[in-house]
Amino acid sequence: MNRTDFAGAFMLASLPFVAFPVHAASVELRSINPAEVRIPGISQAIEIKGGNLLVLSGQVPLTADGGIAGETIEEQLVQIFENMRIVLAEAGTDFTSIARLTVYFRDYEPSMLQDLRNVRERYLSRDIPPASTVVGVSALYRSEVLVEVEAIAVVP
Repeated sequence: MNRTDFAGAFMLASLPFVAFPVHAASVELRSINPAEVRIPGISQAIEIKGGNLLVLSGQVPLTADGGIAGETIEEQLVQIFENMRIVLAEAGTDFTSIARLTVYFRDYEPSMLQDLRNVRERYLSRDIPPASTVVGVSALYRSEVLVEVEAIAVVP
């Protein structure tokens, strides 16, 4: 792809989203957690009835001025979840619509899970926690980024 092709593709990708009105049924998320495979704080699966999928790109701890927030995992997770809150609000929803969460930790250690749990509890539903995965990676897009979070939500 040459620069002209790339610029054209970028222009198409940056056009405002166009949607046609649809009378959607109400959205329902149902947590599926068989006792034999239950893990506290997450759902093994989420059944989605109605609605549309909203796929959030990997969120990193960027501040409004383009800097990286915090030097600890917990500080970075708070910024990430605040950024997610803004994206979800722009889509007309909130954290209750999150069905799937993937968390990428740079140089993962099991002790990092407690930081994740501390922050998740402030934002996500305890009644229907999202299906979740934690992945350890050797690097993220900038060396000072310790964690990145992707999400899938369901909106009416």
